[in-house]
Amino acid sequence: MFVAALVIYLAEDKSVAVAFYEYKSTGAYLLMVIWLFFMLEMLARLFPSSSESMGCQKQFGRNYIPGNEQTEPGQKQKRKYQQDVIVIIIVWVVINAGVGLLYFYGIIDEWILLLISLFYAVSDVICILFYCPFQSLIMKNRCCVTCRIYNWDFVMMFTPMIFIKSFYSISLFAISLLIFIKWEVDYVTHPERFFEETNARLSCNACSEKLCSFKKDS
Repeated sequence: MFVAALVIYLAEDKSVAVAFYEYKSTGAYLLMVIWLFFMLEMLARLFPSSSESMGCQKQFGRNYIPGNEQTEPGQKQKRKYQQDVIVIIIVWVVINAGVGLLYFYGIIDEWILLLISLFYAVSDVICILFYCPFQSLIMKNRCCVTCRIYNWDFVMMFTPMIFIKSFYSISLFAISLLIFIKWEVDYVTHPERFFEETNARLSCNACSEKLCSFKKDS
């Protein structure tokens, strides 16, 4: 999708985003496909699924298996998670504030904002399979299954969309924000589901994905 959007941006008139509402160009149809694809994927994320990664499914009660030792994460570890979250939020706000300034000053347009969002989507896959700067440089978590911010992916992905005033862009960000809020509420109300010390379902022995095998430092 990222490549297709980039090709259309370079090949067609750069105002093609306007034609989205009149379905007068290839780009308009591509935008509709992108919107529908991500909307369906996000709505599915709100419910338990056996096809999704345990990294985003650990919030649901059916995926909670009490740990053998029931060792609670220490206050130091919990405090580190809180600090990591604050650092990540600051970094992400600064990056996208820069993107917003470029847009408002007319240096980039709506199509570039879309391409940035799709680039974030590609980067999310790279983070899962090969290298994640948040994991390696900030959180130091063992793998994606134990990731504190796994379900932040969509809200981070669609942050650039908040600068575009349209139903499609706002709806994408709104649903992604709903996923983020549900994740954080579940973390506060059921923290035992999010730690490998208290949830045996997050242990290496219980993992069937083995995505960490792709990473160099695994």
